[in-house]
Amino acid sequence: MRSVAINCFSSVYGRLKAFSLAEEEIRCNGSIDIGGLSEEEESIDQASPDPLHQRLLKEQANAINNHKKYKCLSCDGPNCTPSYLCQGAYQCWKYIERDKDGNIRKSRGCTTNLDHVPFFCSNEETMVQAKEKVFAIRCCHGDFCNNGSFPELEPIKFSDTKVKMGEDDSASYVWRLIVAVIGPVVGVVLVATIVLLLLRRNHIKRLNSSPPHTSYSALPDDMRISAPVDTTLRGYYDDSMTSGSGSGLPLLIQRTLAKQISLAECIGKGRYGEVWRGIWHGENVAVKIFFSRDEASWNRETEIYSTVLLRHENILGYIGSDMTSQNSCTQLWLVTHYHICGSLYDHLNRTTLAHRHLLTLAISLMAGLAHLHTEIFGTQGKPAIAHRDIKSKNILVKGNGVCAIADFGLAVTHKQSTGLTEIAPNTRVGTKRYMAPELLDESLDPHCFEALKRVDMYAVGLVLWELGRRVVSNGIAEEYQPPFYDRVGSDPSFEEMRKVVAIDQHRPVLPNRWASDTILSGVGKLMRECWHQNPNARLPALRVKKTLIKLAANDNNVQYQ
Repeated sequence: MRSVAINCFSSVYGRLKAFSLAEEEIRCNGSIDIGGLSEEEESIDQASPDPLHQRLLKEQANAINNHKKYKCLSCDGPNCTPSYLCQGAYQCWKYIERDKDGNIRKSRGCTTNLDHVPFFCSNEETMVQAKEKVFAIRCCHGDFCNNGSFPELEPIKFSDTKVKMGEDDSASYVWRLIVAVIGPVVGVVLVATIVLLLLRRNHIKRLNSSPPHTSYSALPDDMRISAPVDTTLRGYYDDSMTSGSGSGLPLLIQRTLAKQISLAECIGKGRYGEVWRGIWHGENVAVKIFFSRDEASWNRETEIYSTVLLRHENILGYIGSDMTSQNSCTQLWLVTHYHICGSLYDHLNRTTLAHRHLLTLAISLMAGLAHLHTEIFGTQGKPAIAHRDIKSKNILVKGNGVCAIADFGLAVTHKQSTGLTEIAPNTRVGTKRYMAPELLDESLDPHCFEALKRVDMYAVGLVLWELGRRVVSNGIAEEYQPPFYDRVGSDPSFEEMRKVVAIDQHRPVLPNRWASDTILSGVGKLMRECWHQNPNARLPALRVKKTLIKLAANDNNVQYQ
């Protein structure tokens, strides 16, 4: 029976609009056809076994016999304002509903058609809870009996649960979305990390399983190895002494060198290419990778490094050169010793110097340059070499605090026996900031080897100035700055340097504090003689080295032989 009532009341509000037509008719005509049930309808209804339907028919019959009509208030939802009069009604009613969102809708009205009376109220007040709303209708008989307050609605039983479930569902949806998006990414990262760790572990195992050998950086430059057990690197170097490949590895081994090296990290970039730290037989090496357009520089540097008797403690140790292909692109490799401190430029930017550090760096620099400039005579002799690109970025700092000269892409050789200066066909030029005045005004004779050595000495004077500024004296040290920082920009043009150095004859300014420091004032005097405007007045490398050693004798903390 309750299901029948619910089905009846669920369509109540939908029929209100249809019933309003009857109400309009009453207000316009002032009467209504009461009518009654036809004989056919009576026979059907009497045959109906539904008690509720029988009771509704009985009330309808009583209302028909009663013929009493009322005046009712009528208003539309949702707020039921304003109200107007409904006359000739058999029944008054007021209706209230609340949907699932908590919205209230109210209305009042009347039933002016007896056929509609059973569909509004089966009793005086009915409250129904449908699927998504709760509504109540109160019917009455009497003039304006539908005035006053509306029925109280029971809470929607599922509302609290629904709201709570809605909040929980919303939070759950967000979490599910996060897991769906981030979960696979995290999973891929974890799998990739595990794979990389396993590969690295296997790589280390393979390296550890190879025969033990000493570090190349610990090998003396004269190749006198004191270790009792022969090592891989020693065997390579021993072979190189008779292979015709100069100070590097045998040519046969150099042709497969790139396949044996694993690049670890990029440690520098320049106009020629990149410098990488590589792993070769478990040892760190430096791999200088040239762009293909700089093949002339690679050829020249390989040729200079392969010079017999070039090996020296203060010249970067050479291992070999190779040519390889990466992603269909040709790469030119130059493999040398690796020094963790990097270039002198990097070192000076990182730290200040004590007097002993200054002298150690300066003396080792001059020792390496003097070895380059000196020709060694004999059947296995060494030609004199001019570097032509001396600067702090081309000087490396070794772990024991001494310098090693690098980058021989512009170097030229000279032999007294022939009197010829061999200049490679290279389009590269030196660094403009370190160019001597005779280079800038183009008065240099490139075939005069002595003139090229004096160009190196001019640049040495600027490097000594860079070193001196970072020395702590009386608790003071200037911050690192490149030469002529106060006169030209970070990338000066050839014309800018020509005006400053060659025409105006400016030189870097020496700080006033150097005058009260014996070592700094001595180094300052040397650098002035190195960057003299007249090339013939500049000191040779060996003379500068000996003068620095004499200065070092005044400082007991400096030990250099």
